[in-house]
This record gives sequence, structure tokens and C-alpha cells, in this order.
Amino acid sequence: MASLQVSRLVLSSSSSSTRPKAAVSIPKLPKFHVSVPKIPTLSVKEPSFEFVESLPLSLKQKRGSDSIQRTRLNAVLEEVMDRIEMHKNIGDQRNNWNSLLLNSVNMITLTAALMAGIASVNGHGVDSVTAVKIASTVLLTSATGFAALMSKIQPSQLAEEQRNATRLFKKLRVEIEMFLRENEEIEEEDVKEVIKRVLSLDKAYPLPLIGTMLEKFPEEFKPATWWPENKEKNPKTSLANGWSQELEAEMREVAHVVKSRDAEEYEKLGHVALKLNRFLAISGPVLTGVSAVSSVFIGQDSGLAGIVAMTCASLAAVVNTLEHGGQVGMVFEMYRNSAGFFSLLEETMKSTEKRENGQVFETRVAVKLGRSLSELRDLAKRSNLSQVKAKEFASKLF
Repeated sequence: MASLQVSRLVLSSSSSSTRPKAAVSIPKLPKFHVSVPKIPTLSVKEPSFEFVESLPLSLKQKRGSDSIQRTRLNAVLEEVMDRIEMHKNIGDQRNNWNSLLLNSVNMITLTAALMAGIASVNGHGVDSVTAVKIASTVLLTSATGFAALMSKIQPSQLAEEQRNATRLFKKLRVEIEMFLRENEEIEEEDVKEVIKRVLSLDKAYPLPLIGTMLEKFPEEFKPATWWPENKEKNPKTSLANGWSQELEAEMREVAHVVKSRDAEEYEKLGHVALKLNRFLAISGPVLTGVSAVSSVFIGQDSGLAGIVAMTCASLAAVVNTLEHGGQVGMVFEMYRNSAGFFSLLEETMKSTEKRENGQVFETRVAVKLGRSLSELRDLAKRSNLSQVKAKEFASKLF
């Protein structure tokens, strides 16, 4: 076996050494040199703003000034919006004062009158009624104090003042917003004018009660003034911007009619409302005070004290209801504000600084007076004819 394995190994080795080699030779592939072109890199320069530097210095300053003035006007607009909210809230509060105080004073007065009547009926020698008499006196005294306070501050008039202030501030807000939208360039004079208007409204309709409250019973009726004083720098009238000589004459005639008819009528009504309000404001506390003093003497030999106390207390409740329930103070403030409106309209029509287009101004005046354009022009023509006839008649007499 061993010799057989050795012979196999020898044969295999010899055969492997004598194996023929392959005659086919595979040629080598040539080397290809492919040159890929490089992508050119673009050098992007950062944008330069050298043209800004080339602007004139005056133009750059003007742009900066416009931005500052616009920011200032926006700040004033924010204050106007804040004042609208404050006046609205305080107006609601003072309207509640009027209702609550009126109901409380009337309830106290009528309750005290009833107690005074009970005490006067059973007051002869009855010690148990003394407490009812004392309670009646205390209630009537308190009602006198509350009635005097209401007559002094006039809550209905205070509420009307705040309603007018809210309306005027809302109007100013709309005008400022329109001005900001329609004008790209804002000057310092525009901002100063708006600030003057805000301060004039603050002075015309103050928020606090102590120190700055408007006089509720002035010696004479005066229209409300909520606009700044108009100091005309150029007395010459410009006929540009939609204005003509015919329109100037028409506005003068309308101003004359407004002053001679509407303004005088509202002033007369304002005087009547002022006198009535003053009479009622004095009568209410006086009647309540007389009733309080009379209640002290209830239980004497005569029953006159009880009659006086009950009668005066009842009359005081009627007077307070007429004054504060009827809101006579509010009516007086309404006439005062209406007279102020006609004064402002007259001053605007006579002003030579007409910044608004003439046709737009004519339309605005017609709408404010509740007339159409044709009716407004007819009114001016009739006024002009009546003045001419009056002059001719006066010339014939003299």
C-alpha cells in the first residue's frame, strides 16, 4: 500500500510539471487620459449701497425728518385712541351715577316722608314714635346732602360732556389716519397742529372732577370751544385748490345765515335751559332741607310740622325727578355743544387758510347743515338778495 501511494504521488508531480502553457496572449488595454474641464467659479460680489452715500445731505436729512415726524404722529394717534376709551368708560360711569343717585335720593326722601307722616299721626304723647321721628330726620338730612351734591356736579351733564369728547376724539382719530395714508411727507407743523387739537379737546372736556370741572352754572351762556385758536399768518385768500370768487361769496352768505338764525336760536334755548336748571338745582335741596327741619318739630301741639315735612319731601322728589330724570343738565350741554358747532362752522368758512378743496368743503358744509348743494346755494342767494333789499330800504329812509 505504501508503495502504491508513492507511485501515485510521483505520477501526479510529473504530470503537473509537464503541463503545456497557453499560446494565446491577451494584449494590454491602452491607457486613456480623459481630461475633464474645470467649471469656472463665478466670484459674486456683495451688493454695495454706494448710491445712498451719493445722495445730497439735505435729501437724507429730509428723509430722516419725515420718518421721525411720522413716528411722532403715530404716537399722538395712540394717545388719541387711549383718550377715546377713557372718555367712553367715564361717560358710562357718570351716566350710572345719575341713575343710581336719583333713585337713591328719591327712595330716601319718600321713605322719610312716609315716616314723618306716621310720626305726626301718632306723635301726641306716644314715646314709641320718637324713634320714627328721629329716623325720618336723619333720612331727610342725608337726602338734602345728596341732592345738593347732585345739583353741584350735574351727573347728566357730565355724561353728555364725555359723550361729546368721545365723538370728537373719534373724529380726530379718523382724520389722523387719513392724513397718514394720503401723505408721504409729514412736516413738524402738522404734528404741532394735531397736538394743539388734542390739548384743546382736553381743556374743553376735562376728565377729573376736582379742580378742572367745567362750571355748571355760568353767569351767561357761552358756546363750547374745542378747537385751537386760528391765527392766520397770511391774510390773503388763495383761490386755488377748487376755490373761486363765487364760492367765497357763497360761503360768506351761508356763514351770515348760520350766525343770524341758527346760532342765535340755540343761544336763546341755551339761556332758557340754564335758567331752568339753576332754578331746579336750588329748589331740590331747599325743599328737602325744609322737610328735614320740619320733621324735628313733629309731635308738638300742632300737626303743621308733619304736614310741611311730608309736602316738602314730596315736592323735592318731584323736582329731583324733573331735574335729573329729565336730564336738564344734559339738554343745556347739548345746546352749548350745538352753539359751538355753529361757531366752528362760521370760523372755518370765514378763514382764509383753506387747506381743503373748495368743492369738498362746500359738500361737507351742506351735509352738516342738513341740506343739498342746490339748497345751500339757494340759501346763499336768498340771503344775498335780502341784504341788498335791506340796504336799499335803509338808503331810501336816510
